[in-house]
Amino acid sequence: MNDHPVIAVSFLLALVAAINSCGGGSSGPVSQPPPPVSLETGIQRVFNQLTFNLPVALMQAPSDISRWFVVEQSGVIRVFNNDPTVSSSSVFIDISGRVNSGPSEAGLLGMAFHPDFAANGRVYVSYTRTGSPLVSVLSRFVIDPATGDLDETSEFEILTVPQDFSNHNGGNIAFGQDGFLYIGFGDGGSGGDPNERAQDTSHILGSIVRLDIDVVPPTRYAIPATNPFSSNTNCVDGVGLMPCPEIYAWGFRNPWRFSFDSQTGELWVGDVGQADWEEIDRVELGMNYGWDEREGAHCFEPSTGCSTNNVDPITEYGHVGGNISVTGGFVYRGAAIPNLQGFYVFGDFGSGRIWGVPATSVQGTAPDELDDTTLSISSFAEGADGELYALNYGAGEIYQIVGAP
Repeated sequence: MNDHPVIAVSFLLALVAAINSCGGGSSGPVSQPPPPVSLETGIQRVFNQLTFNLPVALMQAPSDISRWFVVEQSGVIRVFNNDPTVSSSSVFIDISGRVNSGPSEAGLLGMAFHPDFAANGRVYVSYTRTGSPLVSVLSRFVIDPATGDLDETSEFEILTVPQDFSNHNGGNIAFGQDGFLYIGFGDGGSGGDPNERAQDTSHILGSIVRLDIDVVPPTRYAIPATNPFSSNTNCVDGVGLMPCPEIYAWGFRNPWRFSFDSQTGELWVGDVGQADWEEIDRVELGMNYGWDEREGAHCFEPSTGCSTNNVDPITEYGHVGGNISVTGGFVYRGAAIPNLQGFYVFGDFGSGRIWGVPATSVQGTAPDELDDTTLSISSFAEGADGELYALNYGAGEIYQIVGAP
């Protein structure tokens, strides 16, 4: 058992009085509160016979519980059967020849299945390629009917964004319940956002982008009508003279991992901090999340007056005890850990700690530590059944979040 604080749910004691027809009274038994409810969790390695090369994402295809897909940073996506005793995986696609994974935060960074994947065979990937110094690429591939794997020759580029430096590439992609594709971009890199990208909406960097990709080529994408700057001209390669219509929300440093609550559709983002604070945001359309005027809920640039014209995080934690980089997770909607229902679960890449906050939390809620692991958590994953998993980056292992031992 790990030495973590335990969340307790308190109940009022009730006195039940039984009144008889003669006007007499008697006291019923005093009800006792139930034992404290523990939110502690554990981790358990699964698919023990498999390891992967620097895995950064794990997922299942829509309505298909038979297989899992693992994104390796070098540019390979692997697939394996959803069998605890599985002993091998195969290559779903290998685009390592197109991917520049040299810088530590670069590479093949994201993958998303089209919601109608079973019918159209479309898969979307996010990666970095050589540029000045890098270019972030969002592309679509389709299934080769002869092999059942992705056709490497079918690439259709949807969006390219030049990076200022080699880090803070973001790269996560996911479909929302609205059917649109969301992409996270960091602020362009270096430290302290030297080019002021995150607060400049004429650049895509430092934002969450939302695109309608259900268009007919050669059109690459359309702008959802409710995007905050939808009436403006499209940004070209991420650079424009007016607010970019692709932007959904902005003010992010490096939104490495984000997810949608499978029940409510709410967007949760883990935004990696600078030197002091890591933050979790519940992101809404058209809102500014503060970087680089603020780091978490704290002033970062005094010269700006530390504007409060932005949204503070739902929760944050400091750089103590090995904490260095937040990895966003998922709202737990599984059945195996009843006490965890409705909690957003996330972790830290450096310390391996895992925390949770209720999905209904207001800004400034303190996180509850669930587990203290030795994992280098590069990503969380959600199965079709709502159960949660974590990837151990360096060792290439998959773990499941389980109830406390």
